[in-house]
Amino acid sequence: MALKQTTTVGLVQMRCVKEPAANLKNAERFIRKAAKQGAQVVCLPELFLSEYFCQSEDHAHFQLAESIPGPTTKKMEALAKELKVVLIASLFERRAPGLYHNTTAIIDANGKYLGKYRKMHIPDDPAFYEKFYFTPGDLGFRSWSTKAGNVGVLICWDQWYPEAARLTALQGAEMLFYPTAIGWHPSEKKKFGAKQREAWQLAQRAHALANGVYVMGVNRIGHEAPVGGAGLEFWGSSFIAAPDGSLLAEASVDREEVLIATLDLSLIDTQRTHWPFFRDRRIDAYEGLTKRYGDIS
Repeated sequence: MALKQTTTVGLVQMRCVKEPAANLKNAERFIRKAAKQGAQVVCLPELFLSEYFCQSEDHAHFQLAESIPGPTTKKMEALAKELKVVLIASLFERRAPGLYHNTTAIIDANGKYLGKYRKMHIPDDPAFYEKFYFTPGDLGFRSWSTKAGNVGVLICWDQWYPEAARLTALQGAEMLFYPTAIGWHPSEKKKFGAKQREAWQLAQRAHALANGVYVMGVNRIGHEAPVGGAGLEFWGSSFIAAPDGSLLAEASVDREEVLIATLDLSLIDTQRTHWPFFRDRRIDAYEGLTKRYGDIS
């Protein structure tokens, strides 16, 4: 039996406003709160420095982007070192003129910048016009060894793809963090809202079970309509799922809060031994996954 090894995670569920400086200040407040409650890893929601600007296609929003590493990661490095926590921060990356990514930076508890994950799956739906802003990621699926355990990061739309979770787990990740900005179109909430939210959580809990890892979904809250109109109502509900897919903790749909849970990483070995999905994978039979659909010659 594996020796018990624990780590405590803190998920920051926050409201985001127009001014980046205000969001950064609010994020720091919550990071400090999480650290005070014992968190060793703290994750912020997707693109936390601004309102969710992808509700429209507007070239002016490219001014929100920054280099990674850059000014915000520098501040996060200092905060991580001071508080001795691992920080996972989702940012709008300016890679080069005309080339931008939806990116998350990973900073270790000693303040060292470990690297970044660029969002691989980019949506293009009403009020989620991300293809206008973001180039698909090209860094692959990775795991980082931190002072609090092996961390993997995926971002929002990635959460619907089992391949992404599996490949990240195969890189050694014990914890999968999904910084997220997801919510309801107000006109759809009454008819579809409960089912949409349930599907979102169900998909990620299935990743936890299928891979024997902890999964953390980290969402924002509040109604945002940066260009007017109906806008989006973000449903919060940040959660932590165990390696057996069970729900360990869940946040509210409409309040700013820090969700804290202590994870027993030894349960990963127990889960994978009793439910040996990694053992029974038919890696000799999966070439079809590289095809778009069906039998393509």
